[in-house]
Amino acid sequence: MLLGHLFGGSVHHQHRGLRRAGLMASCLLVCAPGAQADVPQPQPPKSQAGASSTTQHLASPHVVARSQFADRYYALRFGVDQMRVRYTASGASVEFRYRVLDPDKAAMLSDKNATPYMIDEQTGIKLLVPVAEQIGALRQTAPPEQWREYWLLFANAGKIVKPGQRVDVSIGSFHVRGLTVE
Repeated sequence: MLLGHLFGGSVHHQHRGLRRAGLMASCLLVCAPGAQADVPQPQPPKSQAGASSTTQHLASPHVVARSQFADRYYALRFGVDQMRVRYTASGASVEFRYRVLDPDKAAMLSDKNATPYMIDEQTGIKLLVPVAEQIGALRQTAPPEQWREYWLLFANAGKIVKPGQRVDVSIGSFHVRGLTVE
């Protein structure tokens, strides 16, 4: 009776509201990102375990975090993680970076015969890796090594791709969608 007077309703309605609140609270605990089953995550060697670039990557105001499922998929299927895209050289180029977890699976990303594309999701325009006469293609094609970070530069003529936009990257059979340009 006292609960009914305090909250302006019958005791029966108060208990139903408390049950709903308890259900919502338990859902928050179960659905929280940290509450998922522990899945072993690849760890860098102790010498590189300092400040995580993933934390810095997610701190950018334009970045949309990918799901943990997507991150695990790329790690298991293609042997890479920490994929990100940055606007560089005052917008004249856009850089795609990734870290290698499994050199055998990631070898396709450094294949000289695979043509890399960056596709702007808004317009569908494909950006290509420029080829300089003296240097060659502006991408790393050495055999990948575990825990190392690799990059590719895409020419952004006309500054079509801008920070905050979403792009897809395609290299042979490797395709990643919805990367946000930092």
